[in-house]
Amino acid sequence: MSTMSVKRERQKADRDKAPVDMKGKTGFRVLYGYVKPHRLAFSLMIVCTLLAIAADLFQPYLMKIAIDDHLMAGKTDYRTLVIIGGIYFALSIGGLLFTYLQNNLLQFAGQSIVASIRKELFQHISKLSIPFFDRTPAGSLITHVSSDTETLNQFFTQVVLSVIRDGLTLIFILVLMWQLDVELTLYCMILLPIIALIAISFRSYMRKTYQLSRAQLSRMVAFVAENLAGMGIIQAFHQEKEQGKQFTGRNESYLKANLREIRTNVLFNRSFDILGNMSIAFVTWLGGMAVFDHKIEFGVLYAFITYIRQFFQPINAITQQWNTLQSTSVAVNRIWTIFSISPDVQDSKKPVEVGLPDVKGAIDFNRITFGYKEDTPVIRDLDLHIAPGEMIGIVGTTGAGKSTLISLLCRFYDTQKGSVTIDGTDIRELPQEKLHRIVGLVQQEPYLYSGSIVDNVRMFDESISREAVIEACRFVGAEELIAQKKDGYDTRLSERGSGLSAGERQLISFARIIVFKPKVLILDEATANLDSQTEQLIQSALEAVSEGRTTLVIAHRLSTIMQADRILVMREGRVVEEGTHEQLLSRKGYYEELYLHSQGRQVSAAN
Repeated sequence: MSTMSVKRERQKADRDKAPVDMKGKTGFRVLYGYVKPHRLAFSLMIVCTLLAIAADLFQPYLMKIAIDDHLMAGKTDYRTLVIIGGIYFALSIGGLLFTYLQNNLLQFAGQSIVASIRKELFQHISKLSIPFFDRTPAGSLITHVSSDTETLNQFFTQVVLSVIRDGLTLIFILVLMWQLDVELTLYCMILLPIIALIAISFRSYMRKTYQLSRAQLSRMVAFVAENLAGMGIIQAFHQEKEQGKQFTGRNESYLKANLREIRTNVLFNRSFDILGNMSIAFVTWLGGMAVFDHKIEFGVLYAFITYIRQFFQPINAITQQWNTLQSTSVAVNRIWTIFSISPDVQDSKKPVEVGLPDVKGAIDFNRITFGYKEDTPVIRDLDLHIAPGEMIGIVGTTGAGKSTLISLLCRFYDTQKGSVTIDGTDIRELPQEKLHRIVGLVQQEPYLYSGSIVDNVRMFDESISREAVIEACRFVGAEELIAQKKDGYDTRLSERGSGLSAGERQLISFARIIVFKPKVLILDEATANLDSQTEQLIQSALEAVSEGRTTLVIAHRLSTIMQADRILVMREGRVVEEGTHEQLLSRKGYYEELYLHSQGRQVSAAN
């Protein structure tokens, strides 16, 4: 097995193990790394929480003092009661203030953490190799970036707050109840094992319901994303009803999973409501008997009932966050599974530094073999050498390996055997950022972003001046078309450049080539969808941008590459013929067959 094959097998094994390594505590441990920079904010939040809890829980104790030490004692000095009332009011205001500060501190820290994770997740996904996107649905990635990170947001703003605030509240309540009456407190402590038993009983089942719900949501989002991308085909073939049926099926599956999740959550929470009401009735009965027997004072019973009612509020609040905690566990594992995936194509640990002005553009495919599956090669032992500045046309039927050859040159994939070199340097030794500045690619459907024409030409790179963009558009012949737009170069384009014709989009992509100045230019079916008049315009632009550059043109329209220095005819992953247009026609081989077919004639008609 070759060194590259061994490397690929190791990477595949690492990817297969990653989801296991990222489960459970590991994901939350990594999450803690994002929390550390915000330790001060969390510390201040805890301090504010303690003060807010103290302010809230001291209020029933004040009422106990007022009842037992003044009202039940028959004292007529209302001055002390007024003071107690003032303290009660001050505690209410203090509790409100510290609760406000606590929530703001937690929101700031939580939102900052989630924003960092969302940013790094998007950057990580954008650095993954093309094979990853071949095997991963776009809808699933959208769910990771949007839904899963939003679940993390809920974790920080709801679960963390509930665990800290309600957990401390429980501890404080138990301490205060113990101070009021030890015997009643011990009776209440009997409830804790019952609570733990209910939580453990529900935990496994609830986790399964949340995982099922999130999986169904991911499938539905992936289906919607796929349909939106292919809406033209759906409408052209009147597939609206069929796709609607499929969406309905997925939607109903998500609905059932969601309802199952809600039923589990309601049953879980209502169990605590019943337990809480029974406990209050039990404490009232025990405490009332103790008051009649003069074992405790009425104020103590009042405070105790208030505390036992408050005792179940934080428990109920924590259990209500159980579904969010479960969803967070699933979301964390899914997010860190993505983070754990390494790109199939990676930069060399010792990259070769090449100055862009020094690149000549000589390209060598040295006996390369490649297949998207190990046992199914698309390119077979291909040996091809292209001189600097040479214009190469590449033709062949669908599946011949034309686009695959280009993908290897752009290093979207790595060869399984052999090497691809530029000026004698293996492209695997070049930093990918540098390689993609050397090699410029214009595809059949150029991708334009939401933004102005200027931004789309310079790809939002502010270091490229507006004047350079205008000069590039003028050079490729796009200036007249742009001038017809209402806002000229500042015309805002929507997603994928809708509103522009196919020819206008291609001219903008050619202008990109001029401003970024690659030494190697690739055109992948760049004129396939153009009418004859627009093709002539693009052909002129092609002649302009290819001057002084090594140019590879994949074309179904042979008229696009008839003037090429050399034409390569590919079939089943091999170059079966090569030469100029006239030389290939004179051989009366496979190229002539393709040429006559493009002219609407058969080979026999020529003979």
